[in-house]
Amino acid sequence: MVLLDKIYTKTGDGGQTTLSDGSRVEKFSLRVEAFGTVDEANAHIGLARHVIDAKTDAMLSRIQNDMFDLGADLARPIKSPPAESELRITQQQINRLEEEIDQINGPLGPLKSFVLPGGTINSSHLHVARTVTRRAERLVTELLFNENEQKSVNPLAAIYLNRLSEHLFVLARRMNENGELDILWEPGKNQ
Repeated sequence: MVLLDKIYTKTGDGGQTTLSDGSRVEKFSLRVEAFGTVDEANAHIGLARHVIDAKTDAMLSRIQNDMFDLGADLARPIKSPPAESELRITQQQINRLEEEIDQINGPLGPLKSFVLPGGTINSSHLHVARTVTRRAERLVTELLFNENEQKSVNPLAAIYLNRLSEHLFVLARRMNENGELDILWEPGKNQ
């Protein structure tokens, strides 16, 4: 699947990179920005994995693998008709996130205010991953609505990122002693 015997190729030194379909694009293109931000979110999830329990670590390990699937999906524009062998985010991956969100959210009390990022170190790492995931979602959504790109992007990519950010949010609350250590927003507190 992937064989890298040399890490540097020098093909990107001129400001362009190669997508999975062989096409060349600028490194600042919206598509590259989107899958680069997915990679950044994945790195934050990797950091969060160092300070959590084994069950949560296994969950985040699966998510990290999904994030590579998502990066591969975004790095290969959909051609018409799409090839069946292309790696794409699937509804099944979204369904798994939704099932996990329901399991995690079950014991959490209802929110009475917005939650400020923070609390425990575990929760803080997950909140950073969540906010970067939201940025990736905005970029993928922009791709979906871009006239030149919209038919070449898997719409499930944006849905996956939306669910993932919600997953990371409830997981961050769980890491805050099931919401007991959540820091709640107090509107106008310091005015």
